[in-house]
Amino acid sequence: MTELERALSDIAEVRERLAMAQRFKGYSGFAAMVSGGFAIVTGVVQWRIVPVPAGVHEQHLYFALWFLCAALAAMVNYGAIANWFWSDVSARDRWQTRTVGLVILPALMLGAGLSFALLSRGQIGLLPGIWYGCYGVGLFASRTMLPGGVLPIAAAFLGIGVGLLFAPSALTLAWWVLPAGFGIGQLAIGYFIRRDMLARAK
Repeated sequence: MTELERALSDIAEVRERLAMAQRFKGYSGFAAMVSGGFAIVTGVVQWRIVPVPAGVHEQHLYFALWFLCAALAAMVNYGAIANWFWSDVSARDRWQTRTVGLVILPALMLGAGLSFALLSRGQIGLLPGIWYGCYGVGLFASRTMLPGGVLPIAAAFLGIGVGLLFAPSALTLAWWVLPAGFGIGQLAIGYFIRRDMLARAK
């Protein structure tokens, strides 16, 4: 190995260690999987009562179902972060916990605001695209604190969100659209977080 190759190898190793140090240890793979489970269960409930919402009443019911799902998922994930915050022993870890709690919050707040705005204007067919897109942006914002395997998932959320904004409502509001992404996606994120945690524990 030449001196240049050795130097490049050392730089790559330093970058990898820095990335590992930046990762937030308080993300809960279990919480991510639970929120994915919420999405799958909500999809099944939608399939049973309003598979493709058409009228105003059905659309409002659709919105209520998925907003409740999002609220429960946020409570579980932020609850896990809060638990980590109170169990942290170092100032650095507490600072990192606060940073993680805030970094994805603007995307979530924007998604919530747009949701109610679109609901009030009867443009509910745009909601799945907004939800996918905002969550993808939030994942990209926190990418340095998440395992590398989450980055393609973030890109998928963002790309699907953009695509859904141009799709017909009969497709975007179908019962399987949100569980397919938020259910499977969150389960995958939970898996990568858990795998990363086990790797660092070795």
